[in-house]
Amino acid sequence: MTNKLCLDGQWQLIYFPQGEWQVHHPDELSNFDLPSIHASVPGNVELDLVSSGLLPEPFLGTNINELRPYELYEWWYSLEFIAPPQMEGKRTELVFQGVDCCATYWLNGEELGSSDNMFIEVRLETTNSLLCQGVNKLFVRLRSPIIEAMVRSTDAICYGPITNGEQLFVRKAAHSFGWDIMPRAVSAGIWRSVSLVSCEDHALTDLYFYTLSVDKNLSAAQIGLFYRVATNPAYFYHGLEIRVTGKSGASEFQMSRPVLFNTGSLTITLTNPRLWWPHGYGDAPLYEVTTELLHQGRVLASRTEQIGVRLVELIRTETTTVEAGGEFLFKVNHTPIMCKGSNWVPMDAFHSRDSSRYEKALQLFCDTGCNIVRCWGGNVYEDHAFFDFCDSHGLMVWQDFAMACAVYPQTPEFSESMQLEARSVVKKLRNHASLVLWCGDNECDEAYGWYGLPDPCVNQITRSLLPQVIQQYDPHRAYLPSSPYLSPEVIRSGNMNLAPERHLWGPRDYYKSSFYKTSMDHFISEIGYHGCPNLSSIQKFIEPEHLWPFDNQNEQWIAHATEVSGSQGHNATRIQLMANQIKELFGAIPESIEDFILASQISQAEAKKFFIETARLKKWRKTGIIWWNMIDGWPQFSDSVVDYYYGKKLAFHYIQRSQVPVCIMIDEPENWHVRVAAGNDSRQSAFGSYRIWDADSKETLLAGSFEVEANGTSELGKIPISHAKQQLLLIEWIIQGRTYGNHYLLGFPAFSLETYKSWLPQIAAISNDFRADEIGR
Repeated sequence: MTNKLCLDGQWQLIYFPQGEWQVHHPDELSNFDLPSIHASVPGNVELDLVSSGLLPEPFLGTNINELRPYELYEWWYSLEFIAPPQMEGKRTELVFQGVDCCATYWLNGEELGSSDNMFIEVRLETTNSLLCQGVNKLFVRLRSPIIEAMVRSTDAICYGPITNGEQLFVRKAAHSFGWDIMPRAVSAGIWRSVSLVSCEDHALTDLYFYTLSVDKNLSAAQIGLFYRVATNPAYFYHGLEIRVTGKSGASEFQMSRPVLFNTGSLTITLTNPRLWWPHGYGDAPLYEVTTELLHQGRVLASRTEQIGVRLVELIRTETTTVEAGGEFLFKVNHTPIMCKGSNWVPMDAFHSRDSSRYEKALQLFCDTGCNIVRCWGGNVYEDHAFFDFCDSHGLMVWQDFAMACAVYPQTPEFSESMQLEARSVVKKLRNHASLVLWCGDNECDEAYGWYGLPDPCVNQITRSLLPQVIQQYDPHRAYLPSSPYLSPEVIRSGNMNLAPERHLWGPRDYYKSSFYKTSMDHFISEIGYHGCPNLSSIQKFIEPEHLWPFDNQNEQWIAHATEVSGSQGHNATRIQLMANQIKELFGAIPESIEDFILASQISQAEAKKFFIETARLKKWRKTGIIWWNMIDGWPQFSDSVVDYYYGKKLAFHYIQRSQVPVCIMIDEPENWHVRVAAGNDSRQSAFGSYRIWDADSKETLLAGSFEVEANGTSELGKIPISHAKQQLLLIEWIIQGRTYGNHYLLGFPAFSLETYKSWLPQIAAISNDFRADEIGR
């Protein structure tokens, strides 16, 4: 077994403006009178400054701006530790799971190496002579990423947003330089765990499990294993073998195979396998698989993994048209999947806190009936705990590589860095059953057009380098060059709307405008609408004297919009955009903060409900919607349906109803009628009874029993309407004794906010899954 010493905990931290003192070695630190504080590992330097009383709470008011001077600092971490006796005489490695980001490492005064990528693990070998039996002293120096970016800025082809062009030249989460959903917080720190590990003489250094096939009747499957071993080469022809044992419930398998070389592969056939399914389409069982390396019957090394047996296909075309159609469809175990989910954005501006938020945030996806989560490219790559949750809860993961909204360098140096990053990330995450797609980036294809460049196909990172890495290390998983991907056919057409998968932002006007209703896409991977956090949450990050009004002179609202260039920046207008969306629906902007919050939450909730139900009602022309977004990574005014403090907005509850596997929905008016349909996003047929009535008159408009086939849609009838009326139609249905609820807002705006307030308790009462009097509080 590998021996491991965890080095997490309290370290010392020395810091100063980079270049103000010329320090090139830890021994030189004592030559200067430099500030020193305690630091947490994992941690971020800003949080250590806050803990030491040197910075105010950064999420309150405009305090986030006080971090700017520290972007040009360097940081020296140090730790004294004693290695355990059992490591004596063994080869050891220092393992840093995440360092942000331009670092140099010393142990006992000797430089071990350097790194410059916050996303990937750093392993530094320590010699027996270097590691002391007594006290060892470890130093880590972090240089300013801004100064580093200045040194690296090169190509004329490189373009990025004017407020955060630095993101192009250092491998650091793009959002940290400032985004429309995150503040500028160019942090530094040892943000994931650190350990000293002794390396064993025998090891299973590489295990890659994959599903080769699942037969059509789901009664058999084949899984494959690629392995790499480290051991005495003399063992290879003298009784060395690999043994694989797996179990999930009553399903078990075992296979042994001679090992004649340090790499190899094998195929295992499973009869009546326990298959992994996305949430809503079945259970998500995992096999516990133990792989052992044996020599003449003696176990030399052993590893245990949790794997899922499932066949995932992405069926897509390069373009789509109304006439010829197209496709962007996920199939799992030969079953088409109607994807419903949300984008995963940074969990915190300070990433050392990410993992503490995983479980609670991901549970929100399960609670709202999501079956897919898209990990957005402006973020970090999440750790195993994130994927473990998704594995066990049937949440498919769409994983962007960490590039967003820019034209990245095409230099040999950048390509080499991206190849190292992609190789590390792919090998780390590829055994997770939940991972269904690698995507080259977020909106970088579109960025070529924004900056006047004709063709994103010249991007060799996403067109050549990344697919080659995936072909080498994860060939059984789909790859998409960008989101949205603008294929050569789409570029030649000159019509970017012909991409089968799109981000539907557009004018962000009335949510039933023609932009939303006439899009030709098959799969929507971003779409959103603004909604205020609850008042109790706003009071945690806006100081009392700045709570109201919201206008463009309110610097605290602007700071949490988010806008990194102040009130003149384009994102600062998103506060006004939210107000305009309220005015569009209700005809006026409320004068009190309480009514403003409620009106914005209603506007957002109706919009996102409409987006989801429109996709479901057009199944299978539409095959998926990943709305923006579930939860904030810092307190702000945004498109999220849950705020940073886990306060649920009204949209959360409406989405929860619209995403149940079997949902009764009302389509938009046509020929003086509205169509009522039951959508079933599951593998079982469903039947029950339903009733639809007018909220004001209580008159029943349609009722009866219904049946809907597995993974299908059934029309239940039509209700006559008048375009001159504004009505709230309430929907209730019962399946196997459980009551479900939904509603439909009929008519054209402007609606009366007071009338909607009177409707809200009736909407809540249908299935009693939320309380109307708590909305916006």
